[in-house]
Amino acid sequence: MGRPTVRELLNLKGVRQLSEVLVRTEEEALACEEAGIDLLITVAGEQARKIRAAAPNTFLTMGILYGECTSPSEAIKAGFAALKDGADAVYACMSIPFIEAMSKEGIPVVGHVGLVPQKRTWTGGFRAVGKTAEEALKVYQDTLAHQEAGACAVEMAGVPVEGASEISKRMELLVISMGSGNGCDAQYLFAEDILGTNRGHVPRHAKVYRRLSSELDRIQNERVQAFPEYQADVLSGAFPEAGNTVRIQANEYKEFLKNIPPS
Repeated sequence: MGRPTVRELLNLKGVRQLSEVLVRTEEEALACEEAGIDLLITVAGEQARKIRAAAPNTFLTMGILYGECTSPSEAIKAGFAALKDGADAVYACMSIPFIEAMSKEGIPVVGHVGLVPQKRTWTGGFRAVGKTAEEALKVYQDTLAHQEAGACAVEMAGVPVEGASEISKRMELLVISMGSGNGCDAQYLFAEDILGTNRGHVPRHAKVYRRLSSELDRIQNERVQAFPEYQADVLSGAFPEAGNTVRIQANEYKEFLKNIPPS
C-alpha cells in the first residue's frame, strides 16, 4: 500500500488520532514505518533523502529551517526542493504571506502555532501559551489564519487541552498536538524522547518508552576500549594477522621478483 495523500489524512480528521514522530536517522525512520507510525517529520536536506528511502510508505514532512527563507519566493523554492527530495509536505515556521505563497503553488504546508520555540522571546520563554482567554483567542486566530492561507496542518505546541480541543474541532486542517492534548487530530513526539536518548531536560509533554541512553553509554565505552586495542596491535605487529591478508602463489611471486627492479 502506498503512502497516504494529504486528502486521505484530512479525511481522517475526527475519525481517529494520528501519530507523528520526528526522526533524525534512517534507523529511526525504518522502525517507525515498521511500527505503522502515520507521519514522520525531519529537517530537509541530504539526511531527509535517506530517511525518505528508509520509509518509502510513510507520509513525510520535511522542515525548512527557521530563517532560511527571507522572502515568499525563497520559501516557494525551498518548498519545491523538499518535494523533489521526496517530501509529502513542508513544515514552515513562517509568517502567513510565506505560507500562502507556497500553498498557492500547491505545496502542502504545515505551520506552527502556540509555543513556537523560535519566537519564544515574544511569549515569555518555554511556557504554555493559551492559559488566558486572550492568549487562547490569539492561538485560535493564528490557526484560522493558517487555514485561510491554505495550510493543510499546524503543529500546536504547549496549548492547554481545553482551548486546543475547541480550536481543533472548529478547523478543517489537521491540528497536530505537541503537548496540547488528544482533542487535536494527531500526537507528535521526538524519537529521542520516545527512545530515551535525550540526555537533557525531558519536557512535560514527552513520554519515555525506552531508556536507550545507558545502552549508548555501553557502546561508547566499548569504542573507547576497542580503538586502543587496535592501536596496540598495529604497533606490536599483531595486526594484521594471516586471516586479514591475501597471499600470492609462490611461482607467481618468483616471477614478480624477476621483473621488479632491485630494492
